[in-house]
Amino acid sequence: MNVKTILAVKGRDVIGVERTEPLSAAVQLLAKHRIGALVVFIARGGLAGILSERDIVRALAEHGAGALEKEVRYFMTPNVETCTENDTVADLMERMTEGKFRHLPVLVNARVAGIVSIGDIVKQRVEEIEREGEALRDYIRTA
Repeated sequence: MNVKTILAVKGRDVIGVERTEPLSAAVQLLAKHRIGALVVFIARGGLAGILSERDIVRALAEHGAGALEKEVRYFMTPNVETCTENDTVADLMERMTEGKFRHLPVLVNARVAGIVSIGDIVKQRVEEIEREGEALRDYIRTA
């Protein structure tokens, strides 16, 4: 199973924010879309970083409510791990576990073509295990 398969099911929509937007705008987007991270773009759509709920909690802890008026770029994670459509679920699980992050932007030709979360990966893996279990039960019934 690979990233391309996950994106085919969940879609390629990417919710993002410009790095010059205030943190309050990012908070509103996260709440509105019920997601845990935003891709942060530079002016022409390039990947500047990622902003997660954890980043926002750190910003508020360090700067108080005033952080909400500062630009996203001050609080985002700039060195973002990314993946490609050909990466496998097993590879992503290992990278996310080792790196302790929960979201991976998917790049195609150096452009963001989707985002995969740990929830997407777990869901895909559970479905795969259920299909394998059903196949085994069918095999045992016919044997």
